[in-house]
Amino acid sequence: MEALKEKTIRAGAARLAGQLGRSVLRLGSIIVLARLLDPTDFGIVAMVTVLTGVFEIFASGGLSAATIQKPQISDQQVSALFWFNMLLGVMLALLCFAAAPLVAEFYGEPRSGLVLAAMAPAFLFSAAGVQHVALLQRHMRHATLSAIEVASEAVSALIGIGMALAGWGYWSLVGAALALPLVVTIGAWATTRWVPGFALRGTDIGSMLRFGGTLTANNLVVYGGYNSEKLLLGRYFGADALGLYSRIYELINLPTRIINSAFGSVTFAALSRVQSEPERFRSYFLKGYSLVLSITLPATIVCAILADDLILVLLGPKWTDGAMIFRLLAPTILVFGIINPFAWLLQSSGLHRRSLHLAFVIAPLAMVSYLIGIPYGPNGVALAYSVAMTLWVVPHVLWCLHGTPISVRDLLPTIVRPLIAGIAAGGAAAVVQHLVGSIDYPIVRLAIAGMAMMTVYLWVLLFVMKQKDFYFDLLRGLMKSGNLALTPQTNQRA
Repeated sequence: MEALKEKTIRAGAARLAGQLGRSVLRLGSIIVLARLLDPTDFGIVAMVTVLTGVFEIFASGGLSAATIQKPQISDQQVSALFWFNMLLGVMLALLCFAAAPLVAEFYGEPRSGLVLAAMAPAFLFSAAGVQHVALLQRHMRHATLSAIEVASEAVSALIGIGMALAGWGYWSLVGAALALPLVVTIGAWATTRWVPGFALRGTDIGSMLRFGGTLTANNLVVYGGYNSEKLLLGRYFGADALGLYSRIYELINLPTRIINSAFGSVTFAALSRVQSEPERFRSYFLKGYSLVLSITLPATIVCAILADDLILVLLGPKWTDGAMIFRLLAPTILVFGIINPFAWLLQSSGLHRRSLHLAFVIAPLAMVSYLIGIPYGPNGVALAYSVAMTLWVVPHVLWCLHGTPISVRDLLPTIVRPLIAGIAAGGAAAVVQHLVGSIDYPIVRLAIAGMAMMTVYLWVLLFVMKQKDFYFDLLRGLMKSGNLALTPQTNQRA
């Protein structure tokens, strides 16, 4: 148990460090490109990424999760999954070319069709690395994976910024998008040194395909529910409005993406290993859940209360119209901080079909909210979406916990403690923001209010809520795990 615990802590630390590095690069890219390009440039690419996001879900086929989740897996099975992923990648690349004229006609924007055709190679790059990345996750080589992801983000940012400086406009975003999966795949092949085989006769991957198919259906439904508003905004309000909304949406989702990437794969792998031991399973999940919430709440507070200064500092004056969208979407950071970890709970315990059933409820709920908000433009969509997701939290939690080793009584303390600290910190941030309102520099106002918020939050969480021992224990475990030698996985076989 201690070995797995230490591996999990160390892997989580590696993922968090990697995601922080990656997010700094991503945020830097957003800041620079927002000043080099116009909202319309982002809107043209966003018209296409609504569709390519769907294709990306099919590119993996849910088979990376199948490789991680299966207790025992052979080299031949992973090889079979690799070639299945490649087949999907080829089909999706061809589909990009076929759909390009239809996309251009739908939006009334010829440039969107050209962008979609140019994005086709990305699916070949991505498909070629799905199983190699999954092997790194399966063997908890998260430090290696984090290094690859940081390198890919750096290369992508440099290409995007370089092309933007050279005057390529929206094509700089396409170049950055193509570079990302290519570098990840090259890095994953180089570090696993695993080469797929061809002798696949008699390989039994039926159960894994069914598992992956269920996850793909789940992801597809959820993606459609969470992204169809971009289709509507692009169709009825044009590239400029969509560019503004999509850039704000990406920024507001950055904390959620960091947290999911940092803790998701680590927690999923650890929970999968102890799925037959209810007490350990409960302990691992609750600790991970508490950590996720304690990180999510400060991000929510900053985005909700300090939105105006945050947009000025990050994106610049020409994006100030997005501050209200940003503030209206801020509650979704907390909502997803609360509900997203349950995907790890359900999938690791073999309840992935319930995730699909949940998706069939969430997607229509989100879509209805978009239809309600779309007559009022981006602000209306943001408000309706946030309200709908907030109302869904309690039913989602109760449904996910049913029939699992974790009860509502187990979960409530992990939610209440950081929530109380967050309320106190939010009040402090609002007061300090009012007091420093006369300062001319937004970055100074943001820094002062942010520091006051974090000081109050940590004091209440660690001392008033008496969570100091929990986090110090986590820190001691991390320091102890630094002496744990994780065997290098060279020439790794499945």
